[in-house]
Amino acid sequence: METRRLGRTGLEVSELCLGTMTFGWGADKETTFAILDRAFDAGLTFIDTADVYSNWAEGNPGGVAETWIGEWLKTKDRRQVTIATKVRARMWDGPNGEGLSRAHIMGAVEDSLRRLDTDTIDLYQSHWFDADTPIEETMRAYDDLVRQGKVRYVGCSNHPAWRLAKALWASDVNGLARYESLQPHYNLVHRSEFEAELKPLCEEEGLGVIPYSPLAGGFLTEKYRGGNVPAGTRGAGSERIQGYAADRRKVALLDLMAEIGGDFGKTIPQVALGWLLSQPIITAPIIGARTVEQLEDSLGAVGFRLPDEAMQRLDEASAEGKSE
Repeated sequence: METRRLGRTGLEVSELCLGTMTFGWGADKETTFAILDRAFDAGLTFIDTADVYSNWAEGNPGGVAETWIGEWLKTKDRRQVTIATKVRARMWDGPNGEGLSRAHIMGAVEDSLRRLDTDTIDLYQSHWFDADTPIEETMRAYDDLVRQGKVRYVGCSNHPAWRLAKALWASDVNGLARYESLQPHYNLVHRSEFEAELKPLCEEEGLGVIPYSPLAGGFLTEKYRGGNVPAGTRGAGSERIQGYAADRRKVALLDLMAEIGGDFGKTIPQVALGWLLSQPIITAPIIGARTVEQLEDSLGAVGFRLPDEAMQRLDEASAEGKSE
């Protein structure tokens, strides 16, 4: 599998990143280990998690995904795996149990290191911004962790362009570690949130881009062609998916993706990933899997680059601002 440099850093990561939100939720421990093993064997060695995963599942207090990854890491050479995790969510009771304050970050990082059973987190990320904490306080805490060797690089997720720009400025003027990557919500049917302001900012500042939800919560698959919404579609993204399925332009996009995929022997999800992988700004799309079979389909996008003509057709068909 090809590796790419994370932004302007010297860190090389695999061209796909394995998301672990399903661990302890849609995938039990045995399945989780099987997914991790298959990913590693395929050269997918960039793993993204979060301390809070997956506390919304019954019987999961949070920290389960990190704990299982830590157990799995004992079977591998730690140097061959890049671990990214996140901080921000509520992880314990009390006024400092959540957020991006120094108090929360310094406590949360120790918990993540313990659960992951590692000395260093390769990429430590702000899960989303904290409007109640000064940006300088957050970035100084991260800078201390980098200097202590507990964290190699820091990144962020779910940040609007103006907050990301302020954080980069605060790091620059104070000589602190800065955000080296961004995790945006970005895919063929959700483009403007990233492309309008975040994309040019990342290009200008040399940030790595690790988009999540590259398959639009499952919409960019065969099962939604024709505008069908399978029975049992539910969860946090179900209303969004139903909205996509009700939009004739987005349903027509699936037909175009199937056509393009047929030209290259690729599935609709593989075309969706190929569209991202063909953009120079993208470091590694984050793929999730509840089963090894789902992972296998995503692995089919490894090395897939779309020609300019196909990219143009997809760009035009998925341009936002129009719906029917």
